[in-house]
Amino acid sequence: MNHNATPTPAALSSGQPLPALSERERAVAEKFAAGLTYREIGEALFIAPSTVRTHLAAIYEKLGVRSKVALAMHINAIGAAPAPSSAVADASPVLAIFPIECLSADEHWRRFADGLSSDITVDLARYADLPVVAFHTMKALGSKPADFTADGKALGVAYFLSGQLRADAQRVRLTMELADAQTGVSLWSERFDRPIEDIFALQDSLTESVINVLAGCFGAIATVGRNAIRRKPPASLRAYDCYLLGVEQHNTFSRSGNREAIRLFSRALELDPTLVRAWTELAYAYSIEACNGFGSDPKQSIEKWHRAAENALRHDPTDSAANTCLGDAMGCLGDLEAAERCYRRAFEYGSNHADTLMLLAGSRALVAGDPGEAMPLIERAMRLNPFVPPWYFGMQGRILFAAGRHREAIAALRRSTLDSPNALMFLALAHAAAGEGAEAERFAARLDAEFPDFTVEGFISGYPVTNPGAVRAIRDAAKLVPIR
Repeated sequence: MNHNATPTPAALSSGQPLPALSERERAVAEKFAAGLTYREIGEALFIAPSTVRTHLAAIYEKLGVRSKVALAMHINAIGAAPAPSSAVADASPVLAIFPIECLSADEHWRRFADGLSSDITVDLARYADLPVVAFHTMKALGSKPADFTADGKALGVAYFLSGQLRADAQRVRLTMELADAQTGVSLWSERFDRPIEDIFALQDSLTESVINVLAGCFGAIATVGRNAIRRKPPASLRAYDCYLLGVEQHNTFSRSGNREAIRLFSRALELDPTLVRAWTELAYAYSIEACNGFGSDPKQSIEKWHRAAENALRHDPTDSAANTCLGDAMGCLGDLEAAERCYRRAFEYGSNHADTLMLLAGSRALVAGDPGEAMPLIERAMRLNPFVPPWYFGMQGRILFAAGRHREAIAALRRSTLDSPNALMFLALAHAAAGEGAEAERFAARLDAEFPDFTVEGFISGYPVTNPGAVRAIRDAAKLVPIR
């Protein structure tokens, strides 16, 4: 691509015509919008996955779109303009990633830094819950903002991400920084050190690490966003603000937190019905309502869960968390073959996303598929995401329990959210299975006192737990402790 022809931010905001896609770019865009992965697109078009990523960076810029959902809307001609409407633009902040500055003189490392910048840009657009400015647009501006306020206004962004790369004969060091686009104040920074290895494996490793530290439910971007939102008056909250606050409430796994999460996600979707992750998190909130006995009608909770997950995938078939969530819903409805198909798609679309891997691990162990896949998925998720939220340990604990590793399960569960009824249940079951009756009775008594509507069988049917070994482990341990 001729970088000298790259439209400037001013051109993009002035309404000038955007360049048309080439035949190859059109083919890549259509397949990506249809939900194919980089690998699948590459196989269909006989090009490398890295070439697919390069084409997507150019496509985003040419069409003036900032997310995969906007790309799908544009390609499918369902009303998306080159620039988002003010209502949608206000739904979430926008992130701009400056090309990573290479501090090594070798041209080889300069090309590597460019490829890394492009990969991070495209993958953040898939996983970070917010629009990302196209790489080639940012390349025209250089490696760092000349004027934070001016560049921020020209691009319409809330955050800038910039980085520096150093390399010697043995190691590569990448330093990344997230800054406020209006003030230039640093909000987060991180350093990643890697040994020199296969160049493509190194590029993928660094990309995965940056994505998972920034994205996800407790990633740097979400944390920064929530801190800013708390300073706003409630009446001024945008759809994305409500979504972020809803995720925080949802991850308490308490009755009151889950109820508030449903309210916030519903409000977010009133403000922006296309906010895919709000649909996904709403589906998960209804799933928590179903399996924890938080609602008066579990069947109605499952129906709302199923409908919200389908809405998420209607807007974005490639959303990995939504595919996992729909798979769990299909398990509740008794269609384990459909559940397994959903889980395969979830892994295909989210194999580098830690949150997806943790959710998928639970589904593999307890719902459908091969339980032996669960622990490798958890181990990979924890390597990818150093900001381990408490719910990761809750998921790890229930899987370790199902695998018969009771003392390890207890250690993990004690690091989870102990206001959650299913965490209390698994702690009681794990202590009972480990022969620690007094501790088992203590957690069982707390469960009964704090969550009188919760039952073991309700959890099994509402999670759902359908893998035979997991069902048997839960029911056998429940016979050893006074738990309903």
